[in-house]
Amino acid sequence: MTVRAGIETCGHVWAVVLAGSEAIHLRPLIRRLYGEDPPAPFTSIFGSPTLLRRTFDRVDGAIPANRTVISIVRGREGEVEEALDGKPIRHVLVQPEDKGTAAGILLAAHWIHRRDPDAIIAVFPSDHFIAPEDVFIEHALEAAEVARAHPRWLVLLGAVPTDPEPDYGWIEPGDIMGWSPTLGEPISQVRRFKEKPSAMTARVYQEEGWLWNTFVFVAGASLLLSLGAQYLSELHAGLCHVRSLEGTDLEASALRRAYGLAPTAHFSEAILERCPPGLVVFRLPTLTWSDWGTPRRVLKSLSKVGILPRRARGSGLLGEAAVRAALEAPVPVALKSRRRDRRPDAREE
Repeated sequence: MTVRAGIETCGHVWAVVLAGSEAIHLRPLIRRLYGEDPPAPFTSIFGSPTLLRRTFDRVDGAIPANRTVISIVRGREGEVEEALDGKPIRHVLVQPEDKGTAAGILLAAHWIHRRDPDAIIAVFPSDHFIAPEDVFIEHALEAAEVARAHPRWLVLLGAVPTDPEPDYGWIEPGDIMGWSPTLGEPISQVRRFKEKPSAMTARVYQEEGWLWNTFVFVAGASLLLSLGAQYLSELHAGLCHVRSLEGTDLEASALRRAYGLAPTAHFSEAILERCPPGLVVFRLPTLTWSDWGTPRRVLKSLSKVGILPRRARGSGLLGEAAVRAALEAPVPVALKSRRRDRRPDAREE
């Protein structure tokens, strides 16, 4: 993929790849494929590479590795290299425990801001399915240009919903605030943001033209720190203290203390739902996007691109019956080859 010169030469665009999610609702599917419960980003749901490697490759074509940070939780350090399958890693931030997406994002924002106060940060979860990827990344880069031109804007990438999914965040676009500089597409104010509405409410949102929150977003590092101070003051204070001790023998204990004192918080609920000033959305063109947080979404995505196991596709269902059918279907050879036999009792199908 060709990266536009404006982004490539800027030197201030960073990527944060979130790989701390346990994706507990995917565990039945992952357990069948691996015989254990590794976090979703470290697995290959269909063929190879792993979800983390797919995300890293998606980002690597646009943002160089020396400005890409992978955020994981302690205990998974040894799995990162294996999941990336030899891809060089420059920056891995290890969180002492899982305190939600807000902590993972804000820790990375503090770390990056210390090294590059003018940084523009693009956040990419590593458990998403996207096709075509080049179109998606082109819009992420365009969002970075918008964020650089408007330092007080946090730019969400919003996907056009294909169904009333109640487990996503939903964005109501408001007035047009500006236009993307290269693609010439509108950037809209976020009038309302609702995380995980009821199924009935999601249906209304879809009819009213709301968008799915992809949880891929771009903002200046300084803005993210400001939002952390405003909405998650305890976590922010702890991370400021960690930052002051970076490189010393006290850094690790300060980080453990900051996480231990901070409440678990998810970025969407703690910050995005409050619709801070400057929250805007950049609508994506029609493409396939899914947060692979549940087996149902995995099946639906693979069905859409024509690689769902035959028994599940033939069932004509996308609920629990289809999930059961997929779990009962033979595991493809490509998946078996990626299984990791870490325990003596790990199952082999």
